[in-house]
Amino acid sequence: MEFYRKHADEVLEHVESSKSGLTKQESQNRLERDGYNEIKDRDRVPTWKLFLETLKDSMVIVLLVAAGVQLILGEMVESIIIFIVIILNSVISVVQTRKAESSLEALRDMSAPEAKVIRGDTKQTIPARELVAGDIVLLEAGDFVPADGRIFESGSLKVNEGMLTGESEAVEKFTEAIEEEAVLGDRRNMVYSSSLVVYGRGSFVVTGTGEKTEVGKIADMLSKAEEKQTPLQRKLDVFSKKLGIGILLLCILIFAIEVGSIWFGETEVDTTTAILNALMFAVAVAVAAIPEALQSIVTIVMSVGTNKMAKQHAIIRRLPAVETLGSTSVICTDKTGTLTQNKMTVTDYYVPNGTNEKLAEDPANWTASEELLVNIAVLCNDSYINNDGKEVGDPTEIALINFANKNNKDYHEIRNQYDREAELPFDSDRKLMSTVHELNGKKMLLTKGGPDVMFDRAKYVLVEGKEEALTDEWLESLKKANEDYSHQALRVLAYGYKTLPEDKTNVDHDDENDLVLVGLTAMMDPPREAVYGSIEQSKQAGIRTVMITGDHKTTAQAIGREIGLMDDDDIAVTGQELDQMSDEELDKKLENIAVYARVSPENKIRIVRAWQKKDRITAMTGDGVNDAPALKQADIGIAMGSGTDVAKDASAMILTDDNFVSIVKAVGVGRTVFDNIKKAISYLFAGNLGAIIAILFAVIAGWAAPFTALQLLFINLVNDSLPAIALGMEKEEPDVMRRKPRDLDEGIFSGRTLQAVITRGLLIGIAVIVSHYIGLQHSDEMGVAMAFTTLILSRTLQTFAARSNTQTAFGAGFFSNKYVIGAVVVGFVLYGITILPFAREVFHIPFTFGLNEWAIATGLAFVAVILMEVIKKLRNRLG
Repeated sequence: MEFYRKHADEVLEHVESSKSGLTKQESQNRLERDGYNEIKDRDRVPTWKLFLETLKDSMVIVLLVAAGVQLILGEMVESIIIFIVIILNSVISVVQTRKAESSLEALRDMSAPEAKVIRGDTKQTIPARELVAGDIVLLEAGDFVPADGRIFESGSLKVNEGMLTGESEAVEKFTEAIEEEAVLGDRRNMVYSSSLVVYGRGSFVVTGTGEKTEVGKIADMLSKAEEKQTPLQRKLDVFSKKLGIGILLLCILIFAIEVGSIWFGETEVDTTTAILNALMFAVAVAVAAIPEALQSIVTIVMSVGTNKMAKQHAIIRRLPAVETLGSTSVICTDKTGTLTQNKMTVTDYYVPNGTNEKLAEDPANWTASEELLVNIAVLCNDSYINNDGKEVGDPTEIALINFANKNNKDYHEIRNQYDREAELPFDSDRKLMSTVHELNGKKMLLTKGGPDVMFDRAKYVLVEGKEEALTDEWLESLKKANEDYSHQALRVLAYGYKTLPEDKTNVDHDDENDLVLVGLTAMMDPPREAVYGSIEQSKQAGIRTVMITGDHKTTAQAIGREIGLMDDDDIAVTGQELDQMSDEELDKKLENIAVYARVSPENKIRIVRAWQKKDRITAMTGDGVNDAPALKQADIGIAMGSGTDVAKDASAMILTDDNFVSIVKAVGVGRTVFDNIKKAISYLFAGNLGAIIAILFAVIAGWAAPFTALQLLFINLVNDSLPAIALGMEKEEPDVMRRKPRDLDEGIFSGRTLQAVITRGLLIGIAVIVSHYIGLQHSDEMGVAMAFTTLILSRTLQTFAARSNTQTAFGAGFFSNKYVIGAVVVGFVLYGITILPFAREVFHIPFTFGLNEWAIATGLAFVAVILMEVIKKLRNRLG
């Protein structure tokens, strides 16, 4: 039932109640029937089950098998390291999942603990969870509304519903029925659970409790909103399965060839020992081929991104959000405080026959009309700035005192000069406020209010400091100025005065007639200055910005057009208009809708899903409880730092400065993070490919294996961590915000990444094969030592080539990433340990391996890396 469209008596009848309240027995019966007024706990997946889910990844399975085989063969250290890496990744994943469930708990925490009710014609206080439909609830300033209900009594009742509507201004409530269909923010005869009474008092009959309240519906949407995998997670999942199968087949092939050579070879060997060694080598190849540190490296690179984003006022709550930001192609943003300053500001003024477009810098040069306009704006005003510099009062009135201050007229000076002698406070029926002061030796009633009301009550107009009759011409000019401002979605106030008899001590509403009109002010919540450039930058980056606001359509459109968010063929729609569209209609119009106004939580989720249906990675901003379901549904939910805990808990990122500009900057960081992850991945797989090429070549050619199992594990230790992490520290590429968002079908090795992996892998593999061949001319042991040296050093030096797929190491600034320099130095030092006298035997490096052999193996590594950079340069020139 649409209670807001029914008279209060009809609602009371519908819920079978009266203004005397329910009886004790009836309330108990309803409590048993409907349950408690609270949001129920949702079923949670057990932690152990979540942990096991993380072990289903294909690469994890292969690693577990490899670690198990190594454990059986007595290789304790290597297997324990692999187990630790896997467990750490699983724990991180489970913790992040549990954090994501906290938004429902935050919703429950917002509920009012107690409620003042009338039951059996007696006023009493009960736990709010025991409220039932039909209860009569009493409200006063400072109370949290404990349930949804229809108001039947209001004494200037004002309620802040920002957590549901997104609008910060308190809503004045009334009791009359609303005939036409209205969105939640316009249902001014209703109150909603968890909103806050800021003024007045009132009574309402409960129409919805627990899951049936608007907050309860949001909780339901939150529980049903889908947790989205990031594009990288999806691609890594697919890639992991393929890689796992490929590596398994490769190991079986190598093992089969080795066993075949043992059985059919001419050399006499201990078959059992040889087969175990072959199995050990095949397992070592698997461990070498799988970048077991990949998940950890991705996590570390993302963590680096979170630190960079924190400097841009963006706090990441869920690590994968860093990468998602870089993929974002649609940003659905709130208006108030995000695109705008969230501060009403006077942007223009009008006085009849005025000649100045703005006030003169020196107040001494203001005209009499301008001076009086500013005086009325400051004096007929209850706002102030306290000793701590905090602005106190209605945002509109604060804008007026700031108008004076910014134009070099301290509002304190005006108020100290003209004391207030009497006042008629503002109320919504008159739409006027008046105060009495003595100005220029005359007692004057100063009035401000809505232009239409002021025009009707005026008889005169002030023109160049002189009072004249309000002719049709003057009235028309004032109305035209008001209409011009209104078309720009500006909030307009009119100002006037009336001279009172000196002996008059009291004033009443009848005195607010026969006024002298002085002029108008126009104000708005202006856009943030940096937003203009950020909107343009997001367009260059191929990102569509969509405004979703609880404000009115005209205001939202005006802001949208001013900041460049709306193009000529773009349109704005309201939540009601959206409700009337079918999914097919929305799909057709979606690309052209730049502004959504007066929207509901259901509208927001529908908009996000519509974009996601088009395979567009969608970011959504929000600050209220009403935003939480859409924040969770979006690929990346962005909560405002000033918002509710519910919104923050449902989000993946929090903006500490509530600023759209910070989102665009964070997108740039996100793109850089993804670039760096791809650089780390290409670095890892190029090195692994080089090793596999050398191994396969040796197996096929019938040479001795180029590496021992221990050498392969040591190479993984040296080359699969620090250098890859160092690549995660790379600065952004020059074109990072001039590219279009990447296609969702784009694989991990898309673009030039696969070319780079194959090119660098081949060069490393060829260098190792040549080094191995030269060493074999002396002995099998020398071949292994030279192949090992060339592989570990070429993979280490490859870090420089992996810094960019378009720029050479010198083009990117050779010393601009100190972490790469450090990683390479550490790699050389760790390799140096293997050729020390006490370590040579362990790493199968003969004592005959001297300076000449080292120079040849190292030289081949350098040649491979130089060729990588030369090929990159040639490829760039050829396009």
